[in-house]
Amino acid sequence: MARRRERTPRRPRINPRTAAFAALCAAMIVLYANLVPIQTVLLGTPLPLAFILGAALCASPLLAIPHPRWAIALFSAAAFILPLLVVPELATQSPWPWSVPALLTFVLFVGVVTFVHGARVGVFPLVIGVVVSLAAPVLRPDIIATPGSAGSATADLIVTSSIAAAMLLIAALVAGRLRVSAELTREKEHSALEGSRRALVEERTRIARELHDVVAHSMSVIQVQASTARYRLPEIGESASAEFDDIAATARASLTEMRRMLGVLRTEDQSAELAPQQGIDDVPALVDSIRRAGVEVGLVIEGGDAAAAANPAVQIATFRIIQEALSNAVRHAPGARIAVRLHADAASIRIRVHNAAPPRSPEDHGTGYGLRGMRERSELLGGSLSAGPDGDGGWTVEASLPVGDGPTIEKETT
Repeated sequence: MARRRERTPRRPRINPRTAAFAALCAAMIVLYANLVPIQTVLLGTPLPLAFILGAALCASPLLAIPHPRWAIALFSAAAFILPLLVVPELATQSPWPWSVPALLTFVLFVGVVTFVHGARVGVFPLVIGVVVSLAAPVLRPDIIATPGSAGSATADLIVTSSIAAAMLLIAALVAGRLRVSAELTREKEHSALEGSRRALVEERTRIARELHDVVAHSMSVIQVQASTARYRLPEIGESASAEFDDIAATARASLTEMRRMLGVLRTEDQSAELAPQQGIDDVPALVDSIRRAGVEVGLVIEGGDAAAAANPAVQIATFRIIQEALSNAVRHAPGARIAVRLHADAASIRIRVHNAAPPRSPEDHGTGYGLRGMRERSELLGGSLSAGPDGDGGWTVEASLPVGDGPTIEKETT
């Protein structure tokens, strides 16, 4: 037999926001590394001022994410001062008032502000950056004294303004597209959730309809026939009449449980008003009803106070497990003696239902849904359940359910 190939564990995916922020930081570092030498060598800006003003420019896009106002103020001050601290002879030979790294930083700054905070906020750094760059030729007329330098400065301003405006438009469109996509995703998830809930409600309604139309109707017929047996059949004796009365009482109790179940299934918000359910205190009455049917059943309850202190879910699960185990024993081991033992302490409730080997084999062994239901009840409460045959031909069901604190006392009935 070929060995199953082990799956290679997938690497954890990087958050898109984290990746975008890391890319922005890398771009700012690269621009800063180019901005300082270009301003110093090609434009003649003093090196200390180039370091400081370049850092202010390149830090502004990062600062704009949490604090856009402070970032706009910092960028505007640096963009206003940096073009003024140049040597005229050098500035006429290089792009001015925006060098290439400064231009790219301005474009990224406008894009970040627009993408994160919207187009209305993104207009402010664009307008302020353009106005500040226009102030540089006014304050430094010596740099644009010749027609060639004036044309170069004009072209630089036009290119910078155009690219920044295009970045504003692109960032606004991308941000809007992402917001629409996120809203559509949320709507799809909401629609899928509503669809699954609707399917669940329809399935519960269908089950409730089947139970009402088939099972409840049959139980009603059984209850009516058993209740009227003494009047329809006057020749039966008192013992048979009492037996029919017990059958009618059991049918009525089953109908009550059926009505409660139908109320839960037909309540879409799962807030139906539930009737009190049976608990551990009702186990002796359950055993007595089985005894009246002619089955020999022994019952031992240890730690009654601890059992009474258990929460309602554990109480109901304990009763239902014992009820289903007794029903299986009566159905699959007719005539066999049954022993029920319930032990409760501060930690758990332990249930053991054992039936001896039946004197005759049953014809139908069922489909096992009862065992599955008991096991599911146990696992939902964090407990465990086991069921299986014994060496002597009998059958044993053992369950353990968690319970709260409580003292231990002993009570035994036979």
